[in-house]
Amino acid sequence: MKGNTVKRENVNEVSSGAQSISTEEILYLPVDDILSRLNTSQAGLTSDEVRKRLEIYGPNEIAKRKKRATIIGFLSLFRNPLVIILLIAGMVSIFYGEMINAVIIFLMVLLSVVLTFYQEAKAEKAAETLKEKVTTTATVLRDGVKQEVKLSEIVPGEITHLSAGDIVPADARVINAKDLSVDQSALTGESFPVEKTAAPMKEKGATITECNNCLFMGTSIVSGTATAVVIRTGNFTEYGKIAKKLVTRPPEPEFERGLRKFGYLIMEVTFLLVLFVFFINALKRSVLESILFAVALAVGLTPELLPMILTVNLSKGALAMSKKGVIVKRLASIQDFGSMDVLCADKTGTLTENKITLVLHVDVEGNDDEKVLLHSFLNSYYQTGLKSLLDEAILKHEDVKDIDLKGYNKIDEVPFDFVRKRVSVVVEHEGQRFLMAKGAPEEIIKVCSRYELADKTFDLTSESKKKIEQKYYELSSKGFRVLGVSYKKIGEEKLSYSVNDESDMVFLGFVAFIDPPKETARESLKLLRNVGIELKIITGDNELVTRNTCERLGFEIKGIVFGDVIAQMQDDALARIVEEANIFVRVTPAQKNRIITALKSNGHVVGFLGDGINDAPSLKTSDVGISVANAVDVAKESADIILSRTSLRVLEEGVLEGRKTFGNTMKYVMMGTSSNFGNMFSCALASSFLKFLPMLPIQILLNNFLYDVSELTIPTDNVDSEYVEKPKRWDISFIRKFMIALGPISSIFDLLTFFVMLVVFKASEPLFQTAWFIESLATQTLVIFAIRTRKTPFYKSRPSRFLIFTTLSVVVVALIVPLTPLGALFKFVEPPLVFFIILLGFIGAYLVLVEIVKKWFYERYAASS
Repeated sequence: MKGNTVKRENVNEVSSGAQSISTEEILYLPVDDILSRLNTSQAGLTSDEVRKRLEIYGPNEIAKRKKRATIIGFLSLFRNPLVIILLIAGMVSIFYGEMINAVIIFLMVLLSVVLTFYQEAKAEKAAETLKEKVTTTATVLRDGVKQEVKLSEIVPGEITHLSAGDIVPADARVINAKDLSVDQSALTGESFPVEKTAAPMKEKGATITECNNCLFMGTSIVSGTATAVVIRTGNFTEYGKIAKKLVTRPPEPEFERGLRKFGYLIMEVTFLLVLFVFFINALKRSVLESILFAVALAVGLTPELLPMILTVNLSKGALAMSKKGVIVKRLASIQDFGSMDVLCADKTGTLTENKITLVLHVDVEGNDDEKVLLHSFLNSYYQTGLKSLLDEAILKHEDVKDIDLKGYNKIDEVPFDFVRKRVSVVVEHEGQRFLMAKGAPEEIIKVCSRYELADKTFDLTSESKKKIEQKYYELSSKGFRVLGVSYKKIGEEKLSYSVNDESDMVFLGFVAFIDPPKETARESLKLLRNVGIELKIITGDNELVTRNTCERLGFEIKGIVFGDVIAQMQDDALARIVEEANIFVRVTPAQKNRIITALKSNGHVVGFLGDGINDAPSLKTSDVGISVANAVDVAKESADIILSRTSLRVLEEGVLEGRKTFGNTMKYVMMGTSSNFGNMFSCALASSFLKFLPMLPIQILLNNFLYDVSELTIPTDNVDSEYVEKPKRWDISFIRKFMIALGPISSIFDLLTFFVMLVVFKASEPLFQTAWFIESLATQTLVIFAIRTRKTPFYKSRPSRFLIFTTLSVVVVALIVPLTPLGALFKFVEPPLVFFIILLGFIGAYLVLVEIVKKWFYERYAASS
């Protein structure tokens, strides 16, 4: 379907329930039938009837998360498998008297859980903010008189009166309207205000953006007045459905899902190793001693510093991103930001300015015409009443600043109405009066008998009329909102003018408006492509406006799909379509969610960039929700990341920072599942043929503690530029293969050490344990320099100074502790000098072999890495 547009068909009904009048009935029945179905009238309800309906339908309030006990909610976060492993490790450390190790473990777990608990509490706040966005009172007709009532007291069947500036209090069907224009961009994503009427719709299968006789809760009246009957309240409204989505628990993001799977991997390996070691040792030693040794070994495998490494990594990343204009609300989202390979973006307000702008003022042939701009400006400037967004755009155009109004005097005006769809003003200039009209081009043409081109006027023949109409359709097809402009000279002077004077006019040309793309959007999209992120635009706006925006941004359109087509698709069909198309128009909030869910099901890490209330559910459903500084409060509350600058360039910078953060996190993971695993595996093997323990439990814990100290500075490390070029994500299969490939290398040199100590040095139990303590700690610590980069040889990639310092310091400590009085506390003895020379050779050979295997491994598994 590349390059094609999917045709639209009928859409399904809106949800039903206690307020079960269907969409078909709301849109297509005459007003009297609607009133009858709701058992009401244009005189409104009585107070008694309102009380009865409040009991049936409940208050007109949106969903609110039920608060669970704080303690229960906090404790539930300890169910994570990795957290359970760490808690067990901490208790074992206490048993052995390793209080420092235990305190570190428990602090890291507590910090991780507290941060998660804090983030989850924000869902409640999002729903509360949504509730506050809606007006608190409304004007209704009760007991035959107009009354101001609380929003929560409004019920279905209520008659409400609305005028410019009002917020719609509930979903309602228009009974009558005068010049009614509604801004529903926050709900639907449409750039321009929508005209609403009371007439029943004729065509079936309307989407929410096409419901021209319905008003929706939370939208605002831009102009005109209306009387409407309330159809749905509270959770049954379109906003209510969004609110219900916000108070549900969000889907598990990609990084947290990967972290959970990693926890299961560690649990699996640890369990098998503990069982193996226990049974081997139980054959030769007491059950208690065997259990203590096996559990101590398990602690050695446990990545107890992972929560702290994550926290420091994420905090460092959040600080770096804040300096670039990116506010991180959920720390873990930084990792998801870096893993993201698909970005879904709403158009209005994110890629565009969400500000109607005059972009063209042209004659009938499409050439720039200053006279068209002058007449449209005078018309907008002198008309009274509430000016439309289009008038404001004309008045703010930079080319009108130099217009001198001193020579102009307003005589009269013929106000706008939705029947004529035009507004006229009479202005006098240098003794000559002009009637200038602007409005819907098809209505302007009706009152014209001539047209002007290059300061010459010509008769408006059927042929020339078709050419003008063609130019109008051409501009409209490009996504512009178009108004026609005309004028005529008035010979007879009089005090007032009327609709009858709008005749025999001269058609001047067109003014065209659009919500322009942000200045930085084009460059931002290019930068995102360069870092391997595919953009998909999901909007409630129409195809023409969206296509125009994309073309102006240089965005390649692969396929366009309409929301009403999505409504009829099964999930498997949608899963195929979301891969092929990259623009989705006229979609509802629920359909945005379906698109994001389908992409996630296809294996993508999905980000969503939005700024409206209708975007809030999608911001929550995506792996990482991104909003902008000028977004509505609900969108910002639902987002994980907020771009505080108007420039979208910070998106790419944030993605790169996320990948750096993810890269440093994975360094610790790869270390823990390779060299550390190799040493512990060696310990398990040695216990099977030695008559004594290869390392005492207290020595294992010290080894593990010093090793963790060396890893503390990983968050400060540099990340190779090649690593951040493409999205990175958790791949447990890849981690397992890495562990299996590189872990045994450590075991090879451990076994060589065993051989040297037993055969060459005829080592006693203390000497054997001391020598292996030094060798295992030195190799598994120094290997970070090889594992931290995919470059070969590893010295082509420069580590941070802090990482170099902590790593070398730990190696030095491992070498000198046995030579000090402190060594006796851990039952170490002083090794012979020859051992250190052999150790130096082992370390060099170990790093060389790691480099060889690493190169082979990445060449073989490059695709999955």
